[in-house]
Amino acid sequence: MQSFGIIVVWVLVGMAAALLLVGIIDGNRFEVVRETFALPDLSKDCRFVLISDLHNKVYGKHNDKVIAAVRQIDPDFILLAGDMVTSKAGEDMTPAIELVQALCREYRVYYGLGNHEAKIKACRNKFGDKYAALRKAVTAAGVVLLDNESCTLPEYNMVITGLNLDLKYFAHFKKGRMAENYLNKEIGRAQSHRCNILIAHNPDYFEEYAAWGADLVVSGHVHGGIMRLPLLGGVISPSYTLFPKYDGGVFTEADSVMLLGRGMGSHTLPFRFFNPAQLYAVELKKR
Repeated sequence: MQSFGIIVVWVLVGMAAALLLVGIIDGNRFEVVRETFALPDLSKDCRFVLISDLHNKVYGKHNDKVIAAVRQIDPDFILLAGDMVTSKAGEDMTPAIELVQALCREYRVYYGLGNHEAKIKACRNKFGDKYAALRKAVTAAGVVLLDNESCTLPEYNMVITGLNLDLKYFAHFKKGRMAENYLNKEIGRAQSHRCNILIAHNPDYFEEYAAWGADLVVSGHVHGGIMRLPLLGGVISPSYTLFPKYDGGVFTEADSVMLLGRGMGSHTLPFRFFNPAQLYAVELKKR
């Protein structure tokens, strides 16, 4: 019996070591995922890259592996769906800023805020001028920073809107009820007879984004659920809810579609289990 117990212990140790190895490997690689959507009111086919939740992660030297992957895709523009940085007072934002600046030298880049950018903006008593420094660095490079703002791409008859969702909608353990008419107050109404793309970092409010009038929502935040299990999907969300409804991939609601990125990095725990980072190459077709 004693020898059997020792065998069980070693098996458990081996399984834990194997799981840790998977977490380290998946936490340090990314894959390119291709998606195609046919959208209403789009006047011309186009291609974009979606990047979310970098959290200052570096692949290669100065993120040269990410830049090489983007060049292979050859997009018409790039969407950043938030959390390129991490809201830590002493964290160096250089990796994210360098990547964004490098991408801007070759492509149009549209940057929507995540909860980490929103936090360093809102909590100046803790983070000082960190958000101002980030904004200055990326806009000087040519980024269009969409902080509850929209911009029009007339060649595609497209409007891109970046939602800076109030931090109370990122509460832990539950999904808060969105205030009536909140989206219209923050970002105005969706533009009729145009293709509306909404950068909205938190996917939990997809139903509200669809009702607002988004044709395509691009989100992040959930990191694929940290660990992914067969049939069950992502295990835990940043709000500490188990098996979140929206964990990663493509979802539909009425006439809207959402592409939920699994993110390019992580924070707090630098592990991803059976859940490598993902960069998205997205083809948009005229419906």
